[in-house]
Amino acid sequence: MNSNTKRETLGSRLGFIFLSAGCAIGLGNVWRFPFITGQYGGAAFVLIYILFLIMFVLPIMIMEFATGRASALSTTRSFMKLRPEHKIWSLWGYIAWLGNYVLMMFYTTITGWMLAYTFYSAMGKFEGITTEAGGKFFDSFLASPNQLVFWMILAVLIGFLVCWSSLRGGVERITKIMMCCLLAIMIAIAIRAITLEGADKGLEFYLKPDFSKLTSSGLGTALYAALGQAFFTLSVGMGSMAIFGSYISRDRSLTGEAVIVTALDTFVALTAGLIIFPACFAYGINPGAGPGLLFVTLPNMFSFMPAGRLWGTLFFLFMSFAALSTVIAVFENIIAGYIDWLGWSRHKASLVTSVSILILSLPCALGFNVWSFIQPLGAGTGVLDLEDFIVSDNILPIGSVIYLLFCVTRYGWGWDNFVKEADSGNGLKFPKALRWYFTFVVPVVMLGIIFMGYYSKFGK
Repeated sequence: MNSNTKRETLGSRLGFIFLSAGCAIGLGNVWRFPFITGQYGGAAFVLIYILFLIMFVLPIMIMEFATGRASALSTTRSFMKLRPEHKIWSLWGYIAWLGNYVLMMFYTTITGWMLAYTFYSAMGKFEGITTEAGGKFFDSFLASPNQLVFWMILAVLIGFLVCWSSLRGGVERITKIMMCCLLAIMIAIAIRAITLEGADKGLEFYLKPDFSKLTSSGLGTALYAALGQAFFTLSVGMGSMAIFGSYISRDRSLTGEAVIVTALDTFVALTAGLIIFPACFAYGINPGAGPGLLFVTLPNMFSFMPAGRLWGTLFFLFMSFAALSTVIAVFENIIAGYIDWLGWSRHKASLVTSVSILILSLPCALGFNVWSFIQPLGAGTGVLDLEDFIVSDNILPIGSVIYLLFCVTRYGWGWDNFVKEADSGNGLKFPKALRWYFTFVVPVVMLGIIFMGYYSKFGK
């Protein structure tokens, strides 16, 4: 790193919380969480999901925050600074950094879908549309390389413009505004959804546990789905949380901050359910309809809702904010890697990051049309499936294990160093009495997730 490069810092605690939450809050919360909850029985699944979130994911988030704050560096250099004599750890830092690139290679395309649907909804494209017509519209949208590339470029451009100026004036300020708008829009839509006629059945499905619905889906499958959703929703394992930890002071303990971020992330996911399930039951829509629920079924639902054009536009706008908050946060992680590793200026790092992501995102955008013949994981799969598999089934879970082992074993940074950093400042302290649990139980669970991920892809 260039010694003359002065490291930027965040201007406020709220900025750190919103940036970290913005990275965690994404399509996994507001798209995947509702439909996977619908598939596995509603409230009972939600309870297990929250339990796994607290037992397994929250501690690893704290560890990632701690490595970032202790080193004051991004993932490309933090392992090297904290454990210079064991250079093998730093190898993961670069792999995780590249993992952020892979995530953006498909996430920018999906973010483009959200931006497009916000625009089309505002233009009245979905007024009076049927589910069948909604499906045809989505299929034609995916079949158009010009549309997908255009909206993908727009998503990349927004990320570039926000990150270009500065950490405080650009990334922190815009993320604060975006997160406040996201929360306000979500609450407004949720209030509208739960006041629909017939919404009470959706609320009962969502809020009243019925564990028999878990077993009907296969208890093991449902538990794995809840555990996987808990890990992937907070984006731990690829250094995205470490970078924001590196920008903050030691005034507050990291356990308390991580609890707030996790609570905010969970609030968004649960509120998304309060939008989806009451509306689905009010209009006779299957809440377990799968990924098509968002782009095929919901436009039909909004078309029949009073002032549906307004509510539909607000819904997709909030989805766009959720997606863009992740795009901006991951852009910042990649940019910080260049700054720490090569000593580049923010402007140069932002430009290189944006141009490279734009080029690397083309295969995903084109994978639904002109490159649809590429089916890397078997018939019916596409470029997006491969990129998502690399991140969701490899980078995130493997990275979680590495951050965990780095913080609990004497061969890494070590338990005492980690706890000292995590407990620095005012606030909730890390539960030191559970060291055996974090050393022996959580790694086994994580390795089980990795195995099940591979089995689900290749073992059947």
